[in-house]
Amino acid sequence: MNIIILGAGQVGTTVAEHLVNEANDITLVDQRSELLKPLQDRLDLRTVVGHASHPEVLRKAGIEDADLLLAVTSSDETNMMACQIAYTLFNTPTRLARVRSADYQSHPRLFAPGAVPVDFLISPEKLVTTFIRHLIRQPGALQILDFADGKLQLVAVRADIGGPMVGRQLRERLKQLTRAKLRIVAIYRRDRAITPTGETVIEANDEIFFIAKRNDISTILSAFRPFDKPYRRIVIAGGGNIGKRLAELLESDYRVKVIESNPDRCRFLAESLHRTIVLHGEAGEATLLESEDIDATDVFCALTNDDETNVLSAMLAKRLGARKTMAIINRTSYVDLVQGTALDIAISPAQVTIGALLAHIRRGDVVAVHSLRRGAAEAIEIIAHGDAETSRVVGRRISDLNLPPGTMVGAIARADKVIFAEKDTVIEAEDHVILFLADKASVAQVERLFQVAITFI
Repeated sequence: MNIIILGAGQVGTTVAEHLVNEANDITLVDQRSELLKPLQDRLDLRTVVGHASHPEVLRKAGIEDADLLLAVTSSDETNMMACQIAYTLFNTPTRLARVRSADYQSHPRLFAPGAVPVDFLISPEKLVTTFIRHLIRQPGALQILDFADGKLQLVAVRADIGGPMVGRQLRERLKQLTRAKLRIVAIYRRDRAITPTGETVIEANDEIFFIAKRNDISTILSAFRPFDKPYRRIVIAGGGNIGKRLAELLESDYRVKVIESNPDRCRFLAESLHRTIVLHGEAGEATLLESEDIDATDVFCALTNDDETNVLSAMLAKRLGARKTMAIINRTSYVDLVQGTALDIAISPAQVTIGALLAHIRRGDVVAVHSLRRGAAEAIEIIAHGDAETSRVVGRRISDLNLPPGTMVGAIARADKVIFAEKDTVIEAEDHVILFLADKASVAQVERLFQVAITFI
């Protein structure tokens, strides 16, 4: 596939890194040559220096032969205009745009047929907000991702000393501890993937990925770690787009405070939010945190635009007694360095966003993609088409599928029914199959496996 990416920021660079090794021709456009040169030296892609929405820059990037335009610059207006020019002048088949402004998103007619020709809107802020809200609703989870229109969720949890399953075989105790149905699709131990079996013994600090229904997750989490009381008090550092969105989503169910350093933004937040307490000050000031009873806070979320501020304020909040700390880290290389220290969960907006982009780029009928383990693994939802003659999966048992090593079928959504995969489960046409891939390099092989023969009509 011939793909042009506009914007060499964190999102554009991350998606380029994912796609460049998947037999795609990638061209990256940005005005900042100092960003493009090291990427061109490191990755197998073309770069073009110039303004992303200028027709001649797009022509130089090869827009006339492009299959897909991905506009992810920091400017909503540039992204939308680039899609308009690609559609009007060059008839580019598919156009994706990053649109951050809630004001634009609140007017869906802007992107209706005959208006701004954007096929798919990507809002990193909205995706990150949803990601954080899931974590707040399920104490103890490291990651919660939706599949099958929310009927199923993939959850990551770290086994902790005191958890009933720690030191025991999966088969021995899991059914005794919970009647909830689930499928464990992967276990990571000291950063190495282990294929789970009934004889696998859970160790402290194992990172476990399982698929379950939303209502069963709390029960399942309690099998792997000591009971986590529900969160009640939330402090948000940073009242930008993400902080405001999160406060709006949480304020009806939680006691929420927002700390913002800009006085004008504080006034705006106070007028916009209904039950949230808005505080003017620096989130890294110990006296402010202490005066607001940080030691009684369940979750401290550092959501400013500055990585250093987020890390330091979260570490300070933890030292002063906050129960759980989360922080946005824009530099993906920093995520592994800080997570699991005084910072409980480090959130990379680029990694959260990448799945939404890949779902529209991947070959085959891929419904959802989620990037896991800092991009090393993936979970995908793909639709099985065809019949026993034209498909290599339809009409076959899971045990008979030629799946790559480290790939596991977790569950199947069939109409309104959810099936947790077993070896003898047979895949039917139009099933939504949810797979975990320990190595994302196996994605192309899985996509080919689900492709139907050319004779299928």
